[in-house]
Amino acid sequence: MNPYQLVSCDFHDELESLATLHEPCEIVYKTDSGETTTVNSRIADVYASNHADFVKLEDGTEIRLDCLVSVNGKQVSFVNAEAQ
Repeated sequence: MNPYQLVSCDFHDELESLATLHEPCEIVYKTDSGETTTVNSRIADVYASNHADFVKLEDGTEIRLDCLVSVNGKQVSFVNAEAQ
């Protein structure tokens, strides 16, 4: 898998808010094979592991945040590599 790309704090905060509120959301992400997948689910947890951040969905699916394309139509935003 590619090196982890850090998502913006604002986007991370939004994911945590969705998890806290248990709101259903539309999540678009890229799989390990590069395919784009859309699911409708609730975010059960946002957590860090092995130097990367993840969301865990209510069905147990775990998605690395830099694989996300959008959540509820909002495009994922990343930290500028120069700012790290």
